[in-house]
Amino acid sequence: MDARIRNHVAVTGRPGGPVVILAHGFGCDQNMWRLVVPALERDFTVVVFDHVGAGNSDLAAWSRERYASLDGYVDDVLELCRDLELGPATFVGHSVSAMMGVLAAVREPEAFAGLVLLAPSPCFIDDPDTGYRGGFSTEDIEELLESLDANYLGWSGAMAPVIMGNPERPELGEELTSSFCRTDPEIARVFARVTFLSDNRADLAKVTVPTLVAQCSSDAIAPPEVGAFVHAQIPGSRLVTLNATGHCPQLAAPEETAAAITAFAGALR
Repeated sequence: MDARIRNHVAVTGRPGGPVVILAHGFGCDQNMWRLVVPALERDFTVVVFDHVGAGNSDLAAWSRERYASLDGYVDDVLELCRDLELGPATFVGHSVSAMMGVLAAVREPEAFAGLVLLAPSPCFIDDPDTGYRGGFSTEDIEELLESLDANYLGWSGAMAPVIMGNPERPELGEELTSSFCRTDPEIARVFARVTFLSDNRADLAKVTVPTLVAQCSSDAIAPPEVGAFVHAQIPGSRLVTLNATGHCPQLAAPEETAAAITAFAGALR
C-alpha cells in the first residue's frame, strides 16, 4: 500500500521549499501539530501523517508483529520519505517519534537534512549502574503498563493531564485525554510497551545528520537530564531548552516550538 494512504499523509506549505516532516507521539495523531503548521507553511513544504494505528491511518495495516518494536515505525517513515520524493527532509519527532527519527537517520542518513528531537527520551527507565536518569524506575513503568492494561480509559484520564502538564490550562490535558481515548486499546497497549520499554541510548552516537534537541523547561516524562544526555551523545548536536512546560510544547507553546523548528531547519538550506 502507498504510504501516503496508509499513513494518511498531508502535504501543505510552500511548494519547492525545504521539507519538514512532523511525527506525533504515543496516543496522538497529526492533529497535535495543527497550531504549529501554519507558522511553518510560510517557509517550508510541511508533511504531517498518522502512525499506523493512530488517527485516520489505515487500521487494517496494523499488526502486532510489525509494530511490536520501533523498527516497524521506522520502516514506515523511510517508505514515506521514498514515496513522497521530496528530497532530504528535516524530521521533527515528538517524544517516542524522536527515537524513530534517530533510527531512520542512522539507517538512511541521505534521506534527512536534519533531525529535530522534541521532548525526546532514548530510555524512560533509570539505569543506576551507569548513572543514567530516565525519570522512572523499572517498578514505575511496570505499574504504569499494568494500569494501562487493566483500564485503558481510566489510565488515559489519569495520565494525560500529568503528561501534558500546565495544570492551570486544564483544556490541554482534556485534549490529550480525548486523543488517548480515541486510540484502539489493543493498539495502545502494544505501542505503550514500545514507547516505555525501548532503550535507544546506544543508537544516539551513530547519528551523523545535523540534530537539534529541543527539551521543555519542566517535563514530567522527559526531565532536563534526559535532553542533556541526548545532546551529549549525538555528535555536533545543538540543545535548546524551551520556556514551555509539560511534554507537548506543540500544544502548550506552539509559537515557541515553531520558531525553534524554523530557526534550525531554515539554517540547513
